[in-house]
Amino acid sequence: MLLGNLTGPRRFNLALNVNYSWLAVVDALLFFAVCYVAAWLYAISEPLSFSGLNAELPYRAALFAGMTTLGMHSMGLHQPRLRESVHGILLRTVVAFALMGLGMAVIMFLFPRLNSWTGVFLYAAGAAFVSSMVTREIFRSTVKLEQFNRRVLVLGTGRKASNISGRMRRKSDHHGFRICAYVRVPGEDSIIGNGNIVTLQQPLSEYVRNHNIEQVVVALDSALQNTLEEELMRCRMLGVPVVNILDFFEDEAGKVLVDEASPEWFIFARGFRRQFAGGIAKRAFDIGAGLFLLLLTWPVMLLTTLAIKLEDGAGAPVVFRQKRVGLNGRIFSVLKFRSMTVDAEADGKARWATANDARVTRVGQVIRKLRIDELPQIFNVLAGDMAFVGPRPERPEFVSELSEQIPYFDNRHGVKPGITGWAQLNYPYGASVIDARNKLEFDLYYVKNQSLYLDFLVLLRTVEVVVFGKGAK
Repeated sequence: MLLGNLTGPRRFNLALNVNYSWLAVVDALLFFAVCYVAAWLYAISEPLSFSGLNAELPYRAALFAGMTTLGMHSMGLHQPRLRESVHGILLRTVVAFALMGLGMAVIMFLFPRLNSWTGVFLYAAGAAFVSSMVTREIFRSTVKLEQFNRRVLVLGTGRKASNISGRMRRKSDHHGFRICAYVRVPGEDSIIGNGNIVTLQQPLSEYVRNHNIEQVVVALDSALQNTLEEELMRCRMLGVPVVNILDFFEDEAGKVLVDEASPEWFIFARGFRRQFAGGIAKRAFDIGAGLFLLLLTWPVMLLTTLAIKLEDGAGAPVVFRQKRVGLNGRIFSVLKFRSMTVDAEADGKARWATANDARVTRVGQVIRKLRIDELPQIFNVLAGDMAFVGPRPERPEFVSELSEQIPYFDNRHGVKPGITGWAQLNYPYGASVIDARNKLEFDLYYVKNQSLYLDFLVLLRTVEVVVFGKGAK
């Protein structure tokens, strides 16, 4: 079996895909190893012995491997739901190495002693690029083999079970697992559109054992019968994990199925923990990251100000304030660079933004695409109204409407809103009630599993959103 095939053990309250976690490890080890090859090649072409480089090589190789692996991860190249062709992966790898080069340049500027290693790093970058493409192609062809995927049995063929067949239609949604069958239960309607539906002629535990099932997902529309409870307990005694449909979607899709969740599930489910130390650490992280980003982006903010003034006139406002709903429902004013015309909502009526919105200015189209319009929210973060990572804050008018139509919508206000968030990585720009419902599923996942580790992953992958314009409108 290829390095395990389960959604792996939970780290920082998150389920990890074992195959893709190992891919990241393999990448890091290869990037570390190519530094030794690069040092040897560099020593041949330069009047410098390999032994002279060898003393500091482990530390330099670790730095190079770490920066390159982070670059790859930021481009989504270690994500199981990445839907890209070979050309798409090539493009993302090129961008990842460009980001690595930029990061290494900054580090070498701060630590001039590393400048003497520039030649070695260039050799290493070339070798690492080739090795990463070869590794990725091998991995792409290998993970498609069914024998490397976890064998899953779904108990149920009704509405709850149809979430799997209906909302996990793409091949990339099934990395790491394969639905072997849906078990029809007497008295339950079958609405599964596709998939192998079976009616058991033997006890469930025997079927699981005979067909090498590695996980059972309970997706029944009705309560469990006593006989099924006993059989599921026997499955557990066989060492086969048994999960409900909500936990399955949380682990495999990174979302909470709001239509299937009950108040009892929110009460008893793992997660939703808020620790004082964690809150202090997150606030310190937000302040530190905010000051760093402000130092890094002030030239971009200055140029944006000039561009808005040039397009709309010297007297035109550059930044606009808009009421949004924050932590625990508190109203605050969010700051953004103005990307729409001054009279975009002259009648005072709140409107959803739409594709090719005529109210967006020429400068606005650019700064929205690159997410530059969000930069003034750094001051919201420093003021404590927002965090760097969290659900995007909504306008009070929309919150009132959405809370009436979408269950548990107010639960997203259990954490501070953010400049970027889990939903922004996993769902395109939302401009309707349906979009808000779908984004809420990802927002609730973040609220439930919030941690500094998850914040770091979101910030890292936000680079991909900015570079490729995912979800921008």
